[in-house]
Amino acid sequence: MRDNNERTVDVIIPVYRPKEQLNRLLEMLGKQTRKPEKIIIMNTEQSYWDDRAYAHIPNLEVHHVTREEYDHGGTRNLGAGYASADVMVFMTDDAVPADEYLLERLTAAFDRRGPEGETVIMAYACQLAAKDCEFIERYTRSFNYPKEPCVKTAGDLPRLGIKTYFASNVCCAYDRELYFKRGGFIRKTIFNEDMIFAGGAVQAGYAIVYEAGAKVIHSHNYSCMQQFHRNFDLAVSQADHPEVFEGIRSESEGIRMVKNTARYLISQGKAWLLPSLVMKTGCKYMGYLMGKRYRKLPARLVRWCSMNKNYWIEKAGM
Repeated sequence: MRDNNERTVDVIIPVYRPKEQLNRLLEMLGKQTRKPEKIIIMNTEQSYWDDRAYAHIPNLEVHHVTREEYDHGGTRNLGAGYASADVMVFMTDDAVPADEYLLERLTAAFDRRGPEGETVIMAYACQLAAKDCEFIERYTRSFNYPKEPCVKTAGDLPRLGIKTYFASNVCCAYDRELYFKRGGFIRKTIFNEDMIFAGGAVQAGYAIVYEAGAKVIHSHNYSCMQQFHRNFDLAVSQADHPEVFEGIRSESEGIRMVKNTARYLISQGKAWLLPSLVMKTGCKYMGYLMGKRYRKLPARLVRWCSMNKNYWIEKAGM
């Protein structure tokens, strides 16, 4: 890959029923110090897209897929096929750059190396809480996306466990050449295509950068049941890919986050939020446990537990 001053960047955004965040996202991309060569929209269902609303956006490409064709990994692979820049930045349509330096800092991350000289294959951004974010979720954002950047390699597995593989396509940059060399994202996964790719890349000797200086505004106020469904699907993705996740400890990181959150609530005089923390943690853990064992559950129950119900249509017997 060329040095940072010469690197080009394309942005790829899967979109479904575009909302106001997409307008702000596209506006902020136009203000970046490192301008994207192309903004590639992978839109699900053409009827939801209005070309006139985005006619003023330069270098915008729009490609449509049907809801039945949409796949977390496959649709992003299609988008990558339209890219030609050195770096591809995948974003979700509700992630808004916090400032004009997002693309510049993500592309600069590829100048870094792991402790043994490992090449950086991907670099993900810090996610900041939106103004309407609940207090507990605001803290967990800061736990998962700290102020200090880092480079993660296979040498971190004993210390970080599954956190070594953590990366998020909410906003994540990829070396385009290495992305295709590794085969791109896996197709037909329930979601978590980013961590599946990251885990395989780390195992193959590459490095992942968490670039704390690259920031997007992105958060959700999930209910207890939404947390349950999301963690069920997360665990399904891990159960379906033992080649990446088997033998990698994961629960300990969750326990550490819960303990830290509880201490923070008490220190901030918000102990009254502890029952909410316990409830949501219980729903997350129950969803995770059931997802890891989904093959032993009745098909109807599996569909009910899942957030991505369309995924099961092509599953035999589901």
